Amino acid sequence: MTRPPTQPAQPVQSALPAPRPLTGRSVAIIAASAFAVILSVNLTMAWFATSGFPGLVVKNSYIASQRWDRTRAAQEALGWEVRAEFADGVLDARFADRNGAPLAGLIVTAEIARPTADVGVRTVTLAPQGAVYRIALADLAEGRWVARLTAIGPDGAVWTGHARFWAG
Repeated sequence: MTRPPTQPAQPVQSALPAPRPLTGRSVAIIAASAFAVILSVNLTMAWFATSGFPGLVVKNSYIASQRWDRTRAAQEALGWEVRAEFADGVLDARFADRNGAPLAGLIVTAEIARPTADVGVRTVTLAPQGAVYRIALADLAEGRWVARLTAIGPDGAVWTGHARFWAG
């Protein structure tokens, strides 16, 4: 059997236009566009980082650390055990002495704030209810909050601390 002679293949015509050459101008535009995107993302992130947080926690960290050491030593000498928790729109704080007996007669206040902003800060007094000091905070917006607690005992002893919690 003999094969019939084959015909040479015809070139396929493409419907796409011929590619444009990559020129120096094209490379410059691509590079400038890439840097513009990077710069705009960096500026946006910097704006978000600085717009919500004032950045100043204490004016002088050295003096604050010395004060903290004295405060911590005084609080350890008290021997108070403190547990604070937030559930169902209510902030509860339990104070006990070193033997585990509940402490009574305390004046307990809390500064409620967002951990990264100085807006919406308010100070509330927790009411004693048996062995628990309690306040309803049902109007808190959803999100992370911090309660900076201060308890003053009948003898003038002061305890400070904080509790972070999620509302909503």
